Amino acid sequence: MDITRRHAVIDAWLAAYNAFDLDAMLALLTPDVHFQNLSGGALNAEASGIAAFRSLAEQGRQLFSQREQRLTSLVFDGDTAHAGIAWRGTFAVDVPDGPRAGTTVALEGFSEFGFAGERIARLVDRS
Repeated sequence: MDITRRHAVIDAWLAAYNAFDLDAMLALLTPDVHFQNLSGGALNAEASGIAAFRSLAEQGRQLFSQREQRLTSLVFDGDTAHAGIAWRGTFAVDVPDGPRAGTTVALEGFSEFGFAGERIARLVDRS
């Protein structure tokens, strides 16, 4: 798959994520997708396979009333894309020992998209 098509897949991913469109997100993933979320260098979420990813994404969808990932940079290296991401989200529920419902949080981070064919096979989010 060429860079233009990979960029289009990433754009579609971001649009689906921002719209809370889980079915559109899953359509862009390989069945054996591997996902990791690292915050401050610590692994705080991981899923292997589309069923595990769906479960994790459904939990995330319930946590936020609004969320947005915005692309700030994009560099391609073989089958991998390194994306700078500006993220913000508003909590829909109170988090124990954490933010209260209605709190908006903004982060800067990076996402690494690994491709297999025309789908995302690996996704690592770092903030």
